[in-house]
Amino acid sequence: MKTIIEPFRIKSVEPLYFNTKEERIAILENAHYNAFLIHSKDVIIDLLTDSGTSAMSSNQWAGIMKGDESYAGSPSFFTFEKAIQEITGLPLVIPTHQGRASEKILFSILGGKGNYFVSNTLFDTTRANIEFSGAEGIDLLCEAGKHPAIAAPFKGNMDVEALEKFIIEKGAENIPLCIITVTNNSGGGQPVSMQNIKDVRKICTHYNIPLFIDACRFAENSYFIKIREAGYENVSVKEIAKELFSYSDGCTMSAKKDAFANIGGFLAMRDEKLAQKCRNLLVITEGFPTYGGLAGRDLEAIAIGLNEVLDENYLHYRIRSIAYLTEKLVEAGVPVMQPAGGHAVYIDAKAFLPHIPVNQYPGQALVGALYLEGGIRGVEIGSLMFGKYDENKLLIPATLELVRLAIPRRVYTQSHIDYVAEVIIEVFQNKESIKGLTITDEAEFLRHFTAKLKPICNS
Repeated sequence: MKTIIEPFRIKSVEPLYFNTKEERIAILENAHYNAFLIHSKDVIIDLLTDSGTSAMSSNQWAGIMKGDESYAGSPSFFTFEKAIQEITGLPLVIPTHQGRASEKILFSILGGKGNYFVSNTLFDTTRANIEFSGAEGIDLLCEAGKHPAIAAPFKGNMDVEALEKFIIEKGAENIPLCIITVTNNSGGGQPVSMQNIKDVRKICTHYNIPLFIDACRFAENSYFIKIREAGYENVSVKEIAKELFSYSDGCTMSAKKDAFANIGGFLAMRDEKLAQKCRNLLVITEGFPTYGGLAGRDLEAIAIGLNEVLDENYLHYRIRSIAYLTEKLVEAGVPVMQPAGGHAVYIDAKAFLPHIPVNQYPGQALVGALYLEGGIRGVEIGSLMFGKYDENKLLIPATLELVRLAIPRRVYTQSHIDYVAEVIIEVFQNKESIKGLTITDEAEFLRHFTAKLKPICNS
């Protein structure tokens, strides 16, 4: 088999700044052991997120120069709208400044106390916007997705039996929306099968519940369907994506992921009445419906990126590069989510650090250790991000304790990824020295962004 190479050339570069382990000890302490509070100039390889961190193409930069900044009716909006309509088949397109703005608008309208939003797995901002409305977000992940070490082709699937049971138990009238996240970010970047989407659609139709797609990584999910699901091997990714969206009533998207953009997002849907309510709220919070909090140049860059991401040469490279790092870690015995996901490598922190109990946040402890050893910044996706408290203020842990290393698109080379593998393996070989953490300060919502922690000396 031929060596997989990057399907692009590098035209512009920026320097990395190197620091010492001694300097990083002080930096991590000053950041209260929270990677979000570390200045980016102090990070060598930044895998905190793939959101807004991708490298835009020369065509996207050219599109930025074409951007029309008219307040209303900009031609850049109609370019943006047409690209989304052609890919999704959804007729009503509402731009927003990023995905969480779309979520804020949608859940402010549909949410409220006593309502439930069901999903395969909700990500952090999605859940926070649901909870802020007074509603409750419910994850119904398939059983395979709960076991990191067990390989299965579509571990991001929703448990359809659990979905129907939940609808019967709570009443369809109390469930304003069902949401499928593709790929399943909180579940290890795992894809959702087309058959699962069809099955969920059938249940939603029976109970008259709208189905929306959280479409941040729709192209990566569509490529997984092409290579893993029978009957799609000879179907183009663009056609697969259009079929995927055809089963939905709408979608939210952060264009900072699969559209390669540094900012932006959108709502798209079929229901004109809901769209009008969304536009009304958009005008109050984001801007006029033909710019929605974005500059015209951003609308152009997103429209171009949405088409570029459907290039199957790029998607082949993208998915294979994540698998490359996953395989190197598996070979060294590092416990990771298997098989490889689409945008990130997920380390199973519970298995990596079995000596640290979940109430001492093993994922966050591992994030700190990776930064100390090699200046690598990742993010915890576990009980710091998703944990709750019971009536006695005791931690209700998350289902999984993961550390996500999200690979920005078109940014790092193979030598960077080899360095990441070396650092992780070095930390794994000295894992007994890592201590657990306790929270000293936290916010009510999205606490992982700003929480302050400190090591537990006797752990």
